[in-house]
Amino acid sequence: MRLIVSLLIAMFLKKIVLANALVNENCEKLDSEIRITKDEYSETGKLFRTCSDEIQVSKCEGYCDSQVQPSIVTSTGFTKECSCCREEFLEERTVYLNNCYDSNGKQFSLLDNSNMAIKIREPTNCKCIKCGFL
Repeated sequence: MRLIVSLLIAMFLKKIVLANALVNENCEKLDSEIRITKDEYSETGKLFRTCSDEIQVSKCEGYCDSQVQPSIVTSTGFTKECSCCREEFLEERTVYLNNCYDSNGKQFSLLDNSNMAIKIREPTNCKCIKCGFL
């Protein structure tokens, strides 16, 4: 009986290894365009201006290999290790929002208020990392 169970587990593990060998990781940094809108308030709390623009940013996208293995320790009989495509490092970058409007919706024409500099953080490199809370 033990021999049969051992053979079944070995066959199951071989199927998992073969299935994982067919899946390739494809985690990469891609460019994307997003719209950013930012409000600026005066010291008294009144809306001074709203700025927005389409900004080119980087993001991590793709898929990563995950593994399932039999386990006699867990209640389900299996352990699963998941990998997610995530940023390895984040880098801060200054971007400019060039469409600025006052609280009445009138576009600013003065150079001082016609754009707003904001800082964003985006990935410098992407890789497959063990899934979980960061």
